[in-house]
Amino acid sequence: MALSRRRWASSPARWSVAGQTFALQVLVALLVVGIGTGAAFAQARRAGTQEATARALAVARTVASSPDVVAAVKDDDRAGVLQPFAEDVRRRTETDFVVIMSPNGIRYSHPDTSLIGKKFVGHIEDAQAGGTVVEDYTGSLGASRRAVVAVRASDAPDAPVVGLVAVGIRNAVVSQRLEGQLVALLAAGVAAAVLTGLATALVARRVRRQTHGLGERQLREMVEYYDAVLHAVTEGLLLIDRDGRLRLVNDEAVRLLGLGDGAVGRRVDELDLSEPLVAALTDETPRGDELHVTAARVLVLNTAPARWEGRVLGQVATLRDRTDLEHLTGELDSARGLTEALRSQAHESANRLHTIVSLIELGHPERALAFATEELELSQLLTDRVVAGIEEPALSALLLGKAAEAGERGIDLRIDEGAVWPVDALPARDVVTIVGNLIDNAFDAVTGHPGERQVRVDTRRDGSDLVLTVADTGPGLPPGAVARAFERGVSTKDQGGEGRRGIGLALVAQVVGRLGGSLSVDGGPGAVFTVRLPLTGGAGA
Repeated sequence: MALSRRRWASSPARWSVAGQTFALQVLVALLVVGIGTGAAFAQARRAGTQEATARALAVARTVASSPDVVAAVKDDDRAGVLQPFAEDVRRRTETDFVVIMSPNGIRYSHPDTSLIGKKFVGHIEDAQAGGTVVEDYTGSLGASRRAVVAVRASDAPDAPVVGLVAVGIRNAVVSQRLEGQLVALLAAGVAAAVLTGLATALVARRVRRQTHGLGERQLREMVEYYDAVLHAVTEGLLLIDRDGRLRLVNDEAVRLLGLGDGAVGRRVDELDLSEPLVAALTDETPRGDELHVTAARVLVLNTAPARWEGRVLGQVATLRDRTDLEHLTGELDSARGLTEALRSQAHESANRLHTIVSLIELGHPERALAFATEELELSQLLTDRVVAGIEEPALSALLLGKAAEAGERGIDLRIDEGAVWPVDALPARDVVTIVGNLIDNAFDAVTGHPGERQVRVDTRRDGSDLVLTVADTGPGLPPGAVARAFERGVSTKDQGGEGRRGIGLALVAQVVGRLGGSLSVDGGPGAVFTVRLPLTGGAGA
């Protein structure tokens, strides 16, 4: 069985699964890289602001604790002393302004000397109370990040506030530093996007190879339609891979083979199937209409290689149920044999009648009477023996038919005295299958065999069981064949179609097993088949 996407009749897909996967992954990757770059930029901006705040606060506290500043704010020439000091600190700390002021906010220093002596622009209330002010504020030099701390008269915590120190860093300077980091962030983002794109392309290529370039709609329809077809077909369907594992099975195959849950994925030889069936399902030889007997069914098996674009994936097997047909075929064979026997008997009866009439015409009535009596006694003896103990009509008719067939084929069929078979002891159809196939097998065994050609049939009651024995004087079973006598394909015949060879004994074993009986065989000389069957409730005691 070959499968090709070129034969898939679905409407063409605009995008294959691989293409959609690639596009979605690229979109997700760009989104992730963009969000990551934005988050990194925000983090860098926050870190820059925090660094500016910490630096401004550290410089302000250092200046406020300087003894020179504490002494200078008390001097009358504050501006002359503090302005050079503040500018020197500003240059060395790379801040934008260091302003020393009175407790009321009058500047003693400023980068713009024209503003010295004027009131500080910003919030200083918390610093005037001995605390700290940290804020973004737009003052005389523009927007800046600033810190304002108090200058105390001494190191004592409750010393009076004698001045204030404000240190600020313009926001524009913080942004300039951040712009330098932004280039590195963008470069990292682009590199991440390129690497993600390459990885996505490799993933898309793998997906394309695994999905054979099909679109999601095509794949969905394939799964839905194939699953619907798989479970709708009336034949059992199985797919076995090259390792002998069951990969696919439909409902009908599960029913025919009696598979349980979890069969898919297991090896075929682990599924409790017969050895011939396992061999047929796992070898690479195609099978055509091959019969196999399971515990409850007769199946017709066909196998063929499963290929994809020239590559063998495994084995496809189909199963058809032939159980009822096989039983009907056996019954038809029995009916045909009975018909042939009746035709033969009619022919023989005509010959005997002509002989009797001719003897009378020739003046030998005594010989005619003796001849007629002898033939009648032989025929009546067999009939009486069968009818007396065999109460089952179907079995009686079968045995009488087989007796006539045996006479025509030159076989001595003997039915033991005292043979019994109660009416309705077992289903008539199963009785015909068991007895008919065993007798046919015995007939075939003695046919063409030199020496005595005899088949003996005996049936008897043994407690709550019926015991059937069919023995022949044929060559018997070959060495080592006794244990395999009831497997499909094992036969003592030298002729017959390959498809049906050995099916008779396999059917007997199947029916006996279903009825809860037992079956044994003695290999020789000759062959003796013994069947033990439990009586059903409808049988007479």
